[in-house]
Amino acid sequence: MINTEQFISSHITFRKESFFEQDLANAGDELHRAIKNKSVLVIGGGGTIGSSFILEVLRFNPAKLFVVDLSENYLTELTRDLRSTYGLTVPADYKTYPINFDDPIFYRILADAGPFDIVANFAAHKHVRSEKDHFSVTALLQNNIIKAVKLLETLAQQPPEHFFCVSTDKAANPVNIMGASKKIMEEVILSYSDRFNITTARFANVAFSNGSLLAGYLERMMKQQPLSCPSDIKRFFVSPKESGQICLLACILGKTGDIFFPRLAETQMMNFKDITLDFIREMGYTPLVCGSEQEARYEATRMHAHPKSYPVFFFESDTSGEKTYEEFYTTDEQLDIDTFTSLGVIKNAVRKPLAEITAMLNELTDVLELQDVTKADIVQVMRRFLPGFHHIETGKNLDQKM
Repeated sequence: MINTEQFISSHITFRKESFFEQDLANAGDELHRAIKNKSVLVIGGGGTIGSSFILEVLRFNPAKLFVVDLSENYLTELTRDLRSTYGLTVPADYKTYPINFDDPIFYRILADAGPFDIVANFAAHKHVRSEKDHFSVTALLQNNIIKAVKLLETLAQQPPEHFFCVSTDKAANPVNIMGASKKIMEEVILSYSDRFNITTARFANVAFSNGSLLAGYLERMMKQQPLSCPSDIKRFFVSPKESGQICLLACILGKTGDIFFPRLAETQMMNFKDITLDFIREMGYTPLVCGSEQEARYEATRMHAHPKSYPVFFFESDTSGEKTYEEFYTTDEQLDIDTFTSLGVIKNAVRKPLAEITAMLNELTDVLELQDVTKADIVQVMRRFLPGFHHIETGKNLDQKM
């Protein structure tokens, strides 16, 4: 069995300690003051980033922790993980709920158990593969934008001390609908930033996060299925632990309207192909590079003939909305790179008037409810909101890949 934490350190991030260790040490006292004996609500807390955030928050002894997530299995594993971690104290008032944060029952819980001092929202569609057609795009936009507005309106009645909502690197110069939805989400939440303290963070890829390509490798090998990945895609990576730390720092230390990002150098981008080859070797195999998906599937059925080799297929990316590179900010965004050692902060993010945001959301909702709406129609509306949105449409999506 592979030690994923060690593999990430040795082959992906090349860091023995967290990239954010210095900033965490510098802010230790402030973090304690802000979190100790406070009440915390984490939405989407069963996923990789949300659960990593919870692990970091619990180091500072909150008095109350409520966690909401659609996946009952994720919440079960989260609880087992928290209860099994040495030196970690789980609050006596700890509850998990496998529900949608848009459900009426969620708002009943919020009214009964709130207000909360700290609210962090990780409930989001995060995959580019979620933009296959108008059905999947509608679900993505409702989750990433429209449902978030209802949450903000409710929280504004009894504002938390800190509200955090996770964004993505793909919000900078977006070329896919997921990234554009997060850019709009940034504008939506920042329109509330004069009503309570709101921050967000643009992310690198989280190595071995749920649903990621690397996490899928573990599943493929357990089932003796071939591996497959793009040969031309480079990405910045952080570990799951580091992902929770970014969110913690942004949530507690940020000033309202701040957008955080990790200050990773361009030389720290990793090619998926190189990581894949290292992974296969780490698992004790020699890569058997195949020329097609069909060949890779066939070779996986005859591994008895080459027990020390593992089939893998590399391809050039040709799906809609895929960038070959990664960026966290645009040239017209004002950056603070002095306050933190490992984090940059975007300080001049657009804060549109709430009336303008409301009109935009009404138009988007109307389009999504049309019976004959197409994906192209939705993209056209989004372009009016985001003039810099240049959607890359190839007619292909990741569900057509192995």
